[in-house]
Amino acid sequence: MAELDHQHRPVRLSRRAALAATAAAVAMPGRTMAQPATGQTFASVEASILAGRIPAASGIVLDMPPLSENGNSIDLTIAVDSPMNEEDHVSAIHVLSEKNPFPRVAVFHIGPRAGRAEVATRIRLAETQAVVVLAETSKGAVHRAAREVIVILGACVDGG
Repeated sequence: MAELDHQHRPVRLSRRAALAATAAAVAMPGRTMAQPATGQTFASVEASILAGRIPAASGIVLDMPPLSENGNSIDLTIAVDSPMNEEDHVSAIHVLSEKNPFPRVAVFHIGPRAGRAEVATRIRLAETQAVVVLAETSKGAVHRAAREVIVILGACVDGG
């Protein structure tokens, strides 16, 4: 059996020290994934993504239920028709909601090595509204699709 080197003992962290470290990490300003409360509207977010480009109303298959009993978890699958090669591929897929407190629901950055421009996720919706998907390509084109979702019990009622 090997001898234990007493100079290299594992650090023991007390419960009080662990709580203090957690509190300090939470209180420390830094990069977070939460959206800032900028007061952006759906129209301003969509306009900033489009940047003057006219979106094509084709090329996106948006699969989500037309009716959701609970807005806390709505399945969403997006597939964009793209060759996904170095010259022509989907670079970003934006999911927007018209009536959520924060209109930018999700952004997926994709490259040609993905093989397919397809994502699946779950989203939260505050109330009955349209979900809009914008797909940007490496050639500068934008595709747009929208789907109305009826939400029985809304989510996002606390502003986030």
